Amino acid sequence: MEPPHMSLNAQIKNDIKDAMRAKETVKRDTLRNIQAAIKQIEVDERRDVTDADVEAILMKYMKQREDAKAQFADAGRNDLVEKEDAEMAIVKAYLPEPMDDTELESVLKEVIASVGAESMKDMGKVMGGAKAAIGSRADGGRINQMVKKLLS
Repeated sequence: MEPPHMSLNAQIKNDIKDAMRAKETVKRDTLRNIQAAIKQIEVDERRDVTDADVEAILMKYMKQREDAKAQFADAGRNDLVEKEDAEMAIVKAYLPEPMDDTELESVLKEVIASVGAESMKDMGKVMGGAKAAIGSRADGGRINQMVKKLLS
């Protein structure tokens, strides 16, 4: 039998301890940053986080790392670019496998059909349904581009 599924939150807590024991400072610090964001939700909203909440935090963290990486690359700070890459690799391990374009397009076609979207005016309805159907398997920008392509 399969062991019961550990929540992402619990998994991250365990991995912080493992990283501390193994003296993996980048992994430890990255996961601590994510843990702080999780704590923030728990405290502010007085509720336990779900895996979907944690995935949203991870996606946001990835986006921040990508933005920082671009700025460091422009400034010629390759040492910091490498640090951002290392953090992104750690975070990716906790996210579900991203959808490829074919899968993304087919899911979006279903969403477009189900909300009865016919033009760019229906973009909002489609994006709402798409976010629910796709979750963290594709980022908003990618979904947005594909929806525009399909609706135009």
